[in-house]
Amino acid sequence: MTDLDDIRTIAQRHAGAPHPAMPRLHIYRIDNPTDAAGLIYQPVVCLVLQGRKRTFIGDGVLEYGPSECMVVAAELTAMGQVCEASTDEPYLALNLFLDPAVISSILLEMNALAEPAIGSGFGVAKAGPALLDAWRRLVSLLDRPDEIPVLAPHLEHELMFRLLMGPHGALLRQIAGADTRLSHIRRAMAFVRQYYADHLSIDAMAAVAGMSVSVFHRRFKAVTGVSPLQYQKHIRLHEARRRLVTEHAEAASVAYAVGYESASQFSREYKRLFGAPPRRDADTLQSIVEADP
Repeated sequence: MTDLDDIRTIAQRHAGAPHPAMPRLHIYRIDNPTDAAGLIYQPVVCLVLQGRKRTFIGDGVLEYGPSECMVVAAELTAMGQVCEASTDEPYLALNLFLDPAVISSILLEMNALAEPAIGSGFGVAKAGPALLDAWRRLVSLLDRPDEIPVLAPHLEHELMFRLLMGPHGALLRQIAGADTRLSHIRRAMAFVRQYYADHLSIDAMAAVAGMSVSVFHRRFKAVTGVSPLQYQKHIRLHEARRRLVTEHAEAASVAYAVGYESASQFSREYKRLFGAPPRRDADTLQSIVEADP
């Protein structure tokens, strides 16, 4: 058996809720292809074990399958779709949500590296043998939970080291830096997420990032795949969806609460992102939640 086979076998046993001692490691199993759905990525590394997934970020489309890793370096809005899965061969993937402190501690032990030019905030690359071996040993701790407190931190450090030494190294170095170009963009992204319902100007966002408007706009779109105002719109729509499901609120009241001045415009943009009108989409999601054992 290969390392990927071993990881897949372990993942089948532990798919679902994360282990309380390894809360940033999630194992996903999906038995059927899905429609494209809106989501917000947190900084994460994802290893696909079986099946295929398609992710739409801005105008870009990424498709990745077994033994391929996707790294997301910022809080990106996207559309995700599982395009290959079945009951016999479900989509299986590992997500490890990234801790900048772990990456920073590794970089302190490595030779000084120049800050890379800012690029997109995401990327996909094939996982080599050393990286797969590190994944296998980390995930295998789920079968030996008593060892997690001692070994998991060391194995996560090794996994991050392997990623830093590979094609994703530049992305991860940007995550770790407190004063990198990416950190300035992420500061503006956090500002947008905090004040998403307000009328935010590009000038205000650029000021938070400490950049001129033209440089900020160019770098923001390079990282996120969308313009700053598109990003704000996506954040508004995701918050609206959360409120519709959890608060059972009316679509019009939610539209105004998240910053829209027109309920009809809200409904059009909501349907464009999530594939159904607000109330129907929320009712569908609620029924799924209630049916989940």
